[in-house]
Amino acid sequence: MSTNLKYLSLSILVFQTTSLVLTMRYSRTLKEEGPRYLSSTAVVLAELLKIFTCILLVYKDSKCNLRALNRVLHDEILNKPMETLKLAIPSGIYTLQNNLLYVALSNLDAATYQVTYQLKILTTALFSVSMLSKKLGVYQWLSLVILMTGVAFVQWPSDSQATAAKEHSAGSQFVGLMAVLIACFSSGFAGVYFEKILKETKQSVWIRNIQLGFFGSIFGLMGVYIYDGEQLSKNGFFQGYNKLTWIVVVLQVRYTLSCTWRPGDCCCYKICRQHFKGICNFSLYYTVNTDLLFLASGFSILVIAATFLYGYDPKPAGNPIKA
Repeated sequence: MSTNLKYLSLSILVFQTTSLVLTMRYSRTLKEEGPRYLSSTAVVLAELLKIFTCILLVYKDSKCNLRALNRVLHDEILNKPMETLKLAIPSGIYTLQNNLLYVALSNLDAATYQVTYQLKILTTALFSVSMLSKKLGVYQWLSLVILMTGVAFVQWPSDSQATAAKEHSAGSQFVGLMAVLIACFSSGFAGVYFEKILKETKQSVWIRNIQLGFFGSIFGLMGVYIYDGEQLSKNGFFQGYNKLTWIVVVLQVRYTLSCTWRPGDCCCYKICRQHFKGICNFSLYYTVNTDLLFLASGFSILVIAATFLYGYDPKPAGNPIKA
């Protein structure tokens, strides 16, 4: 495997992680004439697009045969209602999480958001220990302590945050912070719960994502009419939509699919894990956050170090050579 392919795979992962945060933040702060697009409708469209994308992937796995596709969808979804209902819980949580990310990026700068959102490593680890009986090593527990310390110090007010304070009131910053923290817990629980389901069943990850998207679109539509029903009746479902909004929707689909991929199901993840191992985690998050986090706070280096340490895989010491 060429070196170019390795770094191309890592670059794709870096682009995926950075592009969603930056474009979502920009789309929520961009000043334009007319009403701003409703984030709740963007979440629904992302779920519908996810269903369409996964159906195409199942169609490809069915050797591009419509009858085979129809049989797979009928046998794996319609004929297994209880298996399908299992996805209602993580689907509802993922929908809540996606809406919270819009709230967070509407009230926090991208740097603070990106640092704080790394707490999902902590929540995922804790839920993995409690729900999957996963055992963490000394380096991983140490990284979680460093992670919490780094995030706590980043939230500590400083003179360098004067500009951000002018853009956001204390109330809006608190709302954004609470949104990120709830999203971290929801991300950790839903991710581990989904992994538990995948381990207990033999259904493909694409079928599971179709089921997630089905419930997610229902929950999302409920949120649209409950919280944004008045604005929806005045300006319509696609109010404020432009090219940037559609880019955000597409990137969100790409992000949510990657969150539910097993490491071996995604070529880029597989290549990076195989050839970069612990360095992959460090390079990924370091490249993502270098400029933004440095501007956020010097303590953000603790978050980067914790991310690297959590993925660190120490090599066992070799047998000493006998004289």
